[in-house]
Amino acid sequence: MAAATHNQPSNNSLEIPIYANDIMDSKHSQKIEEGDNVDYFQRAQWLRAAVLGANDGLVSVASLMMGVGSVKEDIKPMLLAGFAGLFAGACSMAIGEFVSVYTQRDIEVEQIKREYSMKVGGENEEEGERETISNPYQAAFASALAFSIGAVLPLLAAAFIKPHKVRLGVLSLVASLALVVFGIVGAVLGKTPKVKSSIRVLVGGWVAMAITFGLTKLIGSNGLQM
Repeated sequence: MAAATHNQPSNNSLEIPIYANDIMDSKHSQKIEEGDNVDYFQRAQWLRAAVLGANDGLVSVASLMMGVGSVKEDIKPMLLAGFAGLFAGACSMAIGEFVSVYTQRDIEVEQIKREYSMKVGGENEEEGERETISNPYQAAFASALAFSIGAVLPLLAAAFIKPHKVRLGVLSLVASLALVVFGIVGAVLGKTPKVKSSIRVLVGGWVAMAITFGLTKLIGSNGLQM
């Protein structure tokens, strides 16, 4: 009787069956969700970097054109300055991004080697990790392209307008609208307040254009105007 009583389950205990398939499905679903989150995060970071690059191109070229426009009424010097700023800025962004990402890539590769050198099957895992490492060539191209897209906007705004004051006004208006759009897009991707972000980007662009306009006009009025 004692043995029979010992083998029977207790009335106060609760048995929950756990099947191996359920565990595997749960782990598989978790991996898929984690993978999706990582991919989304990486895409968001790339898009946000592209928006910032376009913003840099817009502010740089618009400021250059405003500066030249403060001392030259002819449209040709403004356009030449704008194109020069586009080419120089795109090359600078591409080279800087290439060097930065390539350095980061070297660091990541060495870190992966250290982490998996002592693990069984570490070589296969390392190969999987290498696929997620940033590509410096892709980063350089994306940075130059984003800068160029932003820089083209003020060039298009001023290219077909001959009256000097109207040209400067249209250039300022187009640049301001684009800055607001870039600020909102950056806020959405970065999950920050849209109004504050757009105002911050807009005011920053205005300050850059105003300083460039004022200082260039000051220098030009003191005998350096050609």
